[in-house]
Amino acid sequence: MTRDKPQLRVVIADDQALVRTGFTMILAADGIEVTAEAADGAEAVAAVRRTRPDAVLMDIRMPEMDGIEATRRILASDDLQTTRVIILTTYDLDHYVYAALTAGASGFLLKDVSPEHLVAALRLVQSDDALLAPTITRRLIERFAQPDEPQTIARHRDLATLTLRELEVLRLLATGLSNAELASRLFLSPTTIKSHVGRILSKLDLRDRVQAVVFAYETGLVTPGGGGAPRSDN
Repeated sequence: MTRDKPQLRVVIADDQALVRTGFTMILAADGIEVTAEAADGAEAVAAVRRTRPDAVLMDIRMPEMDGIEATRRILASDDLQTTRVIILTTYDLDHYVYAALTAGASGFLLKDVSPEHLVAALRLVQSDDALLAPTITRRLIERFAQPDEPQTIARHRDLATLTLRELEVLRLLATGLSNAELASRLFLSPTTIKSHVGRILSKLDLRDRVQAVVFAYETGLVTPGGGGAPRSDN
């Protein structure tokens, strides 16, 4: 029953009215409240600041202001730190999608996503338990992540704040493993894994797991084609 699920409030930003209407109908059928719709990035920023939703479905290519800049502005607000942005895209391995992830987006979905997957993805981001489409997200980050020397040096200093166990968890998390998979791999309880992940995010000043994956690749902690990849059926 939808009334047993935690309330979830969402803003939909897309320049196509039919896309906004379709997604609104899908979410409403599952008891998810759409607090506002936006036709461009500027409208999206204003709508998020006005309604303070749990999540934003954000198209990348919109007039006036694109989804990447809108994502940056939303997530730069101290009073919107709990809001999660999910990027809507036509092509998964797209440098615009990677730019949105580095700007702070929590994941991405293809626009032809099934209704069930759309709802499940929003619930997943709400629980902050796992990456969206982990194998695709990992391939995307592997393809576009490029170490930034000055930034990398500073981030390596941040890595030094992690314990050996936390470094191990971060390496495996970067391959797209969920908390349950991490617990199984490391022979730890899911509660212990959740605590480790929380401390990693706190110490590295990261918003969520997607940012942790980007961090791991950009610092060279994990390298493209490196070991520890999740099973192909993830």
